[in-house]
Amino acid sequence: MKTELLGIIAMFALTVAFAIPFGKYIAKVYSGDKTPLDPVFNPIEKFFFRISGIDEKSEMNWKQHMTALLTINFVWFLLGMFVLMSQGSLPFNPDGNPSQSADLAFNTSISFVVNCNLQHYSGESGLSYLSQLFLMFLHFVTAGTGLAAAAILFMALRERTTDKLGNFYNLLLKSCTRILLPVSIVIAIILVFNGTPMTFDGKDTIVNMQGDTVGVSTGPVAAFVAIKHVGTNGGGYFGANSAHPLENPNYLTNMAEMIGQMIVPIAMVFAFGFFLKRKKMAWMIFGVMTIGFLVLTIPTISWENGGNHAITAMGIDNSSGAMEGKEVRLGSTASAYWSIATTVISTGSVNSMHDSFTPLSGMTQLLAMMTNAFYGGCGVGMLNFFIFIILAVFISGLMVGRTPELLGKKIEGREMKIAMIVALLHPLLILAGTALAAAFPEITSGTLNNPGFHGFSEMLYEYTSSSANNGSGFEGLGDNNLWWNITTGFVLILSRYIPIIGPIAIAGLMANKKFIPESAGTLRTDSSTFGVMVLAVIVIITALSFFPALTLGPIAEYFSMR
Repeated sequence: MKTELLGIIAMFALTVAFAIPFGKYIAKVYSGDKTPLDPVFNPIEKFFFRISGIDEKSEMNWKQHMTALLTINFVWFLLGMFVLMSQGSLPFNPDGNPSQSADLAFNTSISFVVNCNLQHYSGESGLSYLSQLFLMFLHFVTAGTGLAAAAILFMALRERTTDKLGNFYNLLLKSCTRILLPVSIVIAIILVFNGTPMTFDGKDTIVNMQGDTVGVSTGPVAAFVAIKHVGTNGGGYFGANSAHPLENPNYLTNMAEMIGQMIVPIAMVFAFGFFLKRKKMAWMIFGVMTIGFLVLTIPTISWENGGNHAITAMGIDNSSGAMEGKEVRLGSTASAYWSIATTVISTGSVNSMHDSFTPLSGMTQLLAMMTNAFYGGCGVGMLNFFIFIILAVFISGLMVGRTPELLGKKIEGREMKIAMIVALLHPLLILAGTALAAAFPEITSGTLNNPGFHGFSEMLYEYTSSSANNGSGFEGLGDNNLWWNITTGFVLILSRYIPIIGPIAIAGLMANKKFIPESAGTLRTDSSTFGVMVLAVIVIITALSFFPALTLGPIAEYFSMR
């Protein structure tokens, strides 16, 4: 147990140690400063702009940025629908996997375009190699979309008065080539040298220990798994995701994948400080996020290591923790740590089955997605946190009798209306979706493998995961049908684009305002006191929105088991 605890402490410490210089590098990339990788990527980027006819130096305002973002995302969605619905007739399909139905292709294409990667299919049997490669492409560009959006926010907050905020396509390409690609290559190399397949051959045939001949799916797994984590995508090449021994062969690959999925979101916090030259504010943001992360992680590890009391009561040794649904090679501690990291960060990959966790651990996984503000996904984590900063600035200003200001710009009615719409959209989508599913049991009851409180938790988790752009699931739910494919598809659309458009609109409006120099009366937004205020806003909104639903699901299940 002590060794396992040291392992997760080492994972987190290494992540932060790598994230600080990486954040400085990201700030240089978006500032246009020189970096060591310029000789490699400058010619590549110039080639792409030359063949596309895009002028990367053409400045855009925030509305033009959002138009470009939505347009290119719509094109990717249409391409995804075509590939998925035609994969049975297209090349690179050595295992002969069939094409997806229209509703499943709709859900899958949307899910990967919005960086959620909710999977209502099993990867090795539901996709051809061509489809896997296209989804790998989406892993890069959708993560790049979130990073580009965060870069627009950085630029808007840095400039004193302007409507020129860089070029979206330039930011998107740099995010993919200079940030996501190098880290993905490193992770992929670690995976390949530890046994993860990287091939275009079909199924391999092995003879297991029982003497049975078994067909084992292979493919370009290492490259897929690397970017699924670095891009906080999370979609598994195999149905078991990173619990599968070919996606995650051993403890070393587990550490590499864990660091891979956390490094970019944490680095973006430090990039914010380097880019705006406000390192103290970045440390305040990191502190708030880390407190939230630890408050969710520590109890989960304790509960999972404590085992299942019902099994203990039967006289069965339970000292290794609650191991149902977990891999012995990883253990209960690393599995519990991963479960909170992947839900806090909105990666959604799993190295154990979340449906098998103890009820209160399931609650913390839900809370990690419901708060949707601690680290978060690539780029969008900073956008989500920015909304809570706006709310905290406004409330603090009212409390102390000062005009709400952030980084020299007044926060007024328009900004507050947008912030409230974005803040309330998340609970609305989760609770409305779950209420509809519960209101039509004739449609949804046949998809639940568990009745009662846990069945409600499965429905709540599905919409929470969709709205948080997470993608993990309580997989006791049979989610590949018309109801779940369509309803979660629309939740995915709304929960991705409104929380991107809202913060960028606020930042664009602020960028156009007159800059007000800081004075003795200016509200400090880089202090620990303000950090406590932001954390309080997050906790209050989450508690008021979701506590009643949690009492009907995991909390009620916990007490019913006692």
